[in-house]
Amino acid sequence: MIQRRTLLKSTAAAALGAPALGALAQSGVTLKFHTFMAPQSNVWLNMHKAWMDKVEKESGGRIRFEGYPAMQLGGSPAQLFDQARDGVVDIVWTLPGNTPGRFPRTEVFELPFMMNNAEATSKAFWEYITTMAPDEYKDVHPLALQVHGPGMFHMRSKQIFRVDDLRGSKVRGPTRQITKMLGYLGATPVGMPLPQIPDALSKGVIDGCAIPWEVVPAVKVHELAKFHSEFEPAGGALYTTTFVMAMNKAKYASLPPDLKAVIDRNTGMETSAWLGKVQQAGDVPGREAAVRQGNSIHTIPAAEAQEFKRKARLVEVEWVQDMDKRGYNGRQLLDTARALIAKHGRKA
Repeated sequence: MIQRRTLLKSTAAAALGAPALGALAQSGVTLKFHTFMAPQSNVWLNMHKAWMDKVEKESGGRIRFEGYPAMQLGGSPAQLFDQARDGVVDIVWTLPGNTPGRFPRTEVFELPFMMNNAEATSKAFWEYITTMAPDEYKDVHPLALQVHGPGMFHMRSKQIFRVDDLRGSKVRGPTRQITKMLGYLGATPVGMPLPQIPDALSKGVIDGCAIPWEVVPAVKVHELAKFHSEFEPAGGALYTTTFVMAMNKAKYASLPPDLKAVIDRNTGMETSAWLGKVQQAGDVPGREAAVRQGNSIHTIPAAEAQEFKRKARLVEVEWVQDMDKRGYNGRQLLDTARALIAKHGRKA
């Protein structure tokens, strides 16, 4: 009788527990996504929101996002990576270069005249990190690694035709390697986050900035800088900037297997490539905004680009030496990055 009573209790408990367990299995999760990009920007609207919408749809609504552009959850752009690491937020999209020297092997993709196009170079970036520097982002769960389209010059009061035209101009650069490059090109480099550019341009703190066309409308550079100098594709891209979309490791680990699978399907090399492609596609409307404004746009020919390359090469030399001092094989890292960019570029 005792055994029968115990069995009945166990059966009843199991029956009562089954719906709870089923509900748990079907329960959802809400993820906080934080970035510095403006809510009206191409990046936020066409990349971040599009990615979140896709994940939500594929999860059947069991993954939901709270999106916070423009640092709405507080802190500075330089703190975003640590916010994901520490679980202050769940997912961030940020520049590794916001914290100079912290991700040294990543910087190879920011060296002058490295990239070909953002889609191919983003694929190369993902493959490079996963094969050559997997510990670079060990404190988070990397979702995507990408770059933007070709960077160029936007100046308040003068056109850049050749290297000498930069001499004495205060020009904003986004990361350590790019500000170094600006210095070697003769400019006075000024490092600052993207959101500070409009105020700095309007007050004359800087004479110009180095950014891709894509981000121009979001920070109103076409209204504040009247002269733009891009590089002919045959001459190569002046530079690009790296980005990481990263998730808190504990939050990712806490997801049930089926929701992890949804996240996994929307991360990695192909997602990195998609982000790069969409971001570079924003170059077209960004350039059109400057045209509508009646601004002056100059295309630096491939022959003239050689002088930019010659002076900027010191950045590459110093980076290789820096990697060697840190115990890495700088030349091997550089050659590998170049080979991967070429490999994926041929397929693009």
